[in-house]
Amino acid sequence: MTTAPWRDPALPATARVDDLLSRMTLEEKTAQLYGVWVGAATDGDGVAPHQHDMTVDYSEEAWDELITHGLGQLTRSFGTAPVDPALGARALARAQRRIAEAGRFGIPAVAHEECLAGFTAWQATAYPVPLAWGATWDPPLVEEMARRIGDDLRSAGVHQGLAPVLDVVRDPRWGRVEETIGEDPYLVGTVGAAYVRGLESAGIVATLKHFAGYAASAGARNLAPVRAGVREFADVTLPPFEMALREGRPRSVMAAYTETDGVPASADPELLTRILREEWGFTGTVVADYFGIGFLQTLHRVAGSPAEAAHAALAAGIDVELPTLKCYGQPLLDAVRSGQVPEELVDRAARRVLLQKCELGLLDEDWTPEPATAIELDSTGNRILARRLAEESVVLLDNPDGLLPLAPDTRIAAVGPRAADALAMLGCYSFPSHVLTHHPDVPVGIEIPTVLDALRTELPDAKVTFARGCDVTDPDTAGFEEAIARTAEADVCVAVLGDRAGLFGRGTSGEGCDATDLSLPGAQGELLDALVATGVPVVLVLLTGRPYALGRWHGRLGAVVQAFFPGEEGGPAVAGVLSGRVNPSGRLPVSVPLLPGGQPWTYLQPPLGLAGEVSNLDPTPLYAFGHGRSYTTFAWEDGTGGAEPVELGTDGTYDVSVTVRNTGDREGAEVVQLYLHDPVASVTRPDMRLIGYQRVTAAPGEAARVTFRFHPDLSSFTDRSGRRVVEPGALELRLAASSTDVRHTARLNLTGPARVLGPDRRLRCETEVRSAD
Repeated sequence: MTTAPWRDPALPATARVDDLLSRMTLEEKTAQLYGVWVGAATDGDGVAPHQHDMTVDYSEEAWDELITHGLGQLTRSFGTAPVDPALGARALARAQRRIAEAGRFGIPAVAHEECLAGFTAWQATAYPVPLAWGATWDPPLVEEMARRIGDDLRSAGVHQGLAPVLDVVRDPRWGRVEETIGEDPYLVGTVGAAYVRGLESAGIVATLKHFAGYAASAGARNLAPVRAGVREFADVTLPPFEMALREGRPRSVMAAYTETDGVPASADPELLTRILREEWGFTGTVVADYFGIGFLQTLHRVAGSPAEAAHAALAAGIDVELPTLKCYGQPLLDAVRSGQVPEELVDRAARRVLLQKCELGLLDEDWTPEPATAIELDSTGNRILARRLAEESVVLLDNPDGLLPLAPDTRIAAVGPRAADALAMLGCYSFPSHVLTHHPDVPVGIEIPTVLDALRTELPDAKVTFARGCDVTDPDTAGFEEAIARTAEADVCVAVLGDRAGLFGRGTSGEGCDATDLSLPGAQGELLDALVATGVPVVLVLLTGRPYALGRWHGRLGAVVQAFFPGEEGGPAVAGVLSGRVNPSGRLPVSVPLLPGGQPWTYLQPPLGLAGEVSNLDPTPLYAFGHGRSYTTFAWEDGTGGAEPVELGTDGTYDVSVTVRNTGDREGAEVVQLYLHDPVASVTRPDMRLIGYQRVTAAPGEAARVTFRFHPDLSSFTDRSGRRVVEPGALELRLAASSTDVRHTARLNLTGPARVLGPDRRLRCETEVRSAD
């Protein structure tokens, strides 16, 4: 029997797909362009916006009829309801067999899942959220985590993961700040690219999202219009995606829900085709965010029907409708047959989908959906890595009098609504917070020690009492009396406050949980006032998905510890920092404000965005981007730079170095940060902008020489004509411990002509670390 060319693995993928497409009917081609979400709730609370409006509950008969032409994607077989992982993998394999057997060509679907902070499945490891990844400033560790997540996804029969989020924080009131890596595009790009490399190395299709502009939603409201200017979009929003594409080679991109200047991302060919494909060279699939194509009709009102929405999205460059069939099915078929939509658009998208399936081995005759290995989604290795990531992400904001580490035999009052709640560790896309809230009778499925439990384990000789004090959001203060009493009996109070992750208003942080200002939620601020008033030293521990204003208590607290939803091992990580077992090394990926109002603000400000005489509002943060303290000390020695600037051509390179020496009595980590200051440019520029960083671990007395190789491409920006340029003139390279703690400055004078850059520009500042002993 002769094998059809499209089945022949010896042929190039393009030849195989061309042969297959030539054999397919219009119905079979369009079937490759949508997913189906079986089991999604069609009423009540959902896990996606407008889920109750947009989903269909498929009967067995409807499912069998639907798959006769094939199917592009299967949506969240594990992430919709709690299912035993082994049983879920077998059920997914059976569904794939049914899909393959139902169609003429035997092509299975791509199975996708959420994997933002781990595989969003029951009994799977809940890692720290992306904001915590940013706080580690440790891309190799994030890459290792992503590889483990990918291995778990692959073991269960999943092909595509809907992560990472590469949105740059523009307003910390936005509910999805916890899903971002931080407020700086270089930090987001480098850490995000590491995640992509890890996931793709496991054979999983990584999906960059949300392309692009979502985090700049006006007023910090989820899905609100984006009013970013051309330069903000080009110089802040897009660079992390470009870096992740070039360095991580992801195979999918998800279009954002939002619209920028009146054009929805899902209907924007400039964004999804010209920039993404023609300029950056992306060749993978573009998928819709859940219901995003339908929203072109229902929310954006740029389409008058599902068919018009399908046409707009296809023409812009969206290949796959997720999570389920709405516009790319019968409405698209009818529009193609009537001549409203060119069939070439369907062919273009189907070719991209089938090329990806070919790469995944789904067109091969020996394809099998059955899991090849035993499934263990929360292995010992996973937990060890989750613990390390959590420990590196904890930021010691303040410890003015050395109250931390705590004495091993001290009397501790653990107070606050987050101290004894396991869910305090988890973000909104972890399975327990994302799905299990709809299944209250189902156990969490993984072990999540609370801060209270972990403190008692960490300090067995300490006397640890507990009082809740108040709820996360309830204004009731009835519990204050007990909290004050427990604190008065203690040597130190550990106040554990923060957020409850949720969706669409069911929490204080998460998708659709946007904040009016940056005050601590509920009565937690009043509780902290009451605890401080006792006179007992208070250690504030924050478990949050965003930064909160802390100026009200500045100078009144014994210590301040920030953890951004640190995952299932976050309790022991925080307790380890409090006990001193862990030397804190996290650095802020976002600024911590002094006051709760005056937003939006991030550190990437031109001169008029900084404090000045023309406004009574001072936006200067209490704790700056990049800030973090340690239990050891570091000296910064022999920094490059002098009084006179160094002449450098606009296409040259310059090495800027510093020696970092551990002058304390224990091992610790310092994060050396390199910032650019551009004194004069043709358009206004941020006063400080991160262009490089290096995490350095050193034993007591040990020193390391850190060298950054600067290229002027890193000083480039979008000029008035929309071109990315390097301009001659003065620059300062500032070696710093944070965006406000500059230790050494190297002055340059770029000479020669201005340079216009293309897509081959340098994005990364190469770094070298060597021993200086």
